[in-house]
Amino acid sequence: MYQHKSDKARDECGVVAIYSPGNDAARMAYFGLYALQHRGQESAGLAISHHKKIHDHKGLGLVSQVFNEANLKALPGSLAIGHNRYSTSGSSSLKNTQPFVIDTLYGPLAMAHNGNIINASSLRRSLLEKGVGLSNSSDSGTMLMSLAGALGDSWPQRLKNIMPHWHGAYSIIILSLDLIMITRDPWGFRPLSVGYLPDGGMAAASESGALNTLGCQDIREVRPGEIVSFSTSGMSSCQAMAPAAKLARCTFESIYFSRPDSVWDGLNVHRVRQRLGAELYRESALSADVVIPVPDSSVPAAIGFAEASGIPYCDGFIKNRYIGRTFIEPTDALRRQGVAMKFNVLPENVRHKRVIMVDDSIVRGNTSVSLIKLLKAAGATEVHMAISCPPITHPCFMGVDMGTHDELIAHNMSHEAMRRHFGADSLNFLSLSGMMRAIGRDSGYCNACFTGNYPIDLNKHQTGPQSCA
Repeated sequence: MYQHKSDKARDECGVVAIYSPGNDAARMAYFGLYALQHRGQESAGLAISHHKKIHDHKGLGLVSQVFNEANLKALPGSLAIGHNRYSTSGSSSLKNTQPFVIDTLYGPLAMAHNGNIINASSLRRSLLEKGVGLSNSSDSGTMLMSLAGALGDSWPQRLKNIMPHWHGAYSIIILSLDLIMITRDPWGFRPLSVGYLPDGGMAAASESGALNTLGCQDIREVRPGEIVSFSTSGMSSCQAMAPAAKLARCTFESIYFSRPDSVWDGLNVHRVRQRLGAELYRESALSADVVIPVPDSSVPAAIGFAEASGIPYCDGFIKNRYIGRTFIEPTDALRRQGVAMKFNVLPENVRHKRVIMVDDSIVRGNTSVSLIKLLKAAGATEVHMAISCPPITHPCFMGVDMGTHDELIAHNMSHEAMRRHFGADSLNFLSLSGMMRAIGRDSGYCNACFTGNYPIDLNKHQTGPQSCA
């Protein structure tokens, strides 16, 4: 049954930048945003530099709803940045839709941001005390205004000078009249990559998969603390801040967020997810008749589980991919009738069988209850849950909406209580060490949602709800 309160962590945001002299940068950025649609579905926007002005178009909804042939034609220019938004910092409204554009003493400036800075409240208060007006409630707007007032003789210098004052996760793209700047925080929380377009131009995007969509070559990840610039002089870079002593890449990029064809920390995401599934089998040693995934992000883990175990893999669910966050919920009467709005079962694949249901994560647990009921109603004799990451017991403050402690089922229930609540015959989570073995790294990742050990001291800053700007 469809649940309004998602049982998945929310997808943060996606950013893209294009520098392509003599070409339609807005259209190319549009396709880049399309490739990043999974990272945010609430709003989309583009900002273009043309004829000594920065023009923008943005709106609420999917990329395909916000843009059309007419408004793309109205955005000529060779420099463009774009943003897909999922909001938790600042409400879902047009005023919080990115990219943000402001006028400064040095000309217009636009910014698109993925992440969350945890000292946004103190920065905001400092700006207000100086008499600076703020027109939106997101941390991205605060960052842009602080950059506009930073010291320096050029935008790269001002950016370098202000970055030490931003504490938390940020992968940002900044547009001036003749320059695009791309940077990541020194911890490397969120992904960001750059590459060369086939026509000799340059592009940046949250994920390498989006750059592949644009036909980019020589793709590489932006280093933590690095500033990469696109201009008439080509692509240049400087190390604005030293990378943190302990890097903190988001593990959930590997588990759930990123496109399977993307590369994160030099590793193919699809292959990592298969290894997560294989490691999950080695730890659980489950025996059954069939392995099925919860579509879609759990498919690689289920494939890896099936390959390692020798248990046949098949589809158990059909997913309605057209249900979005604004879907009209069924009434209580329809719920009582068992209307399955998001998933349906393929009975022939599960009837009279012991089923291993592989999922990538459990946040609130609502969907899991419904899925197991559907499987057993279709004739499955046993349903064993296999989750390809550890239990999520703590919120995220670095740009991912995991929910609060009160909403996290693993924070509030024991392992056995969760199993009974779900109605599963067994409940199996991948261990923290098993997860890192599958990823192939022993350090450099943020696992705070599993452990409560945050890479930045939250007590030094005023932290609000986990957020994506």
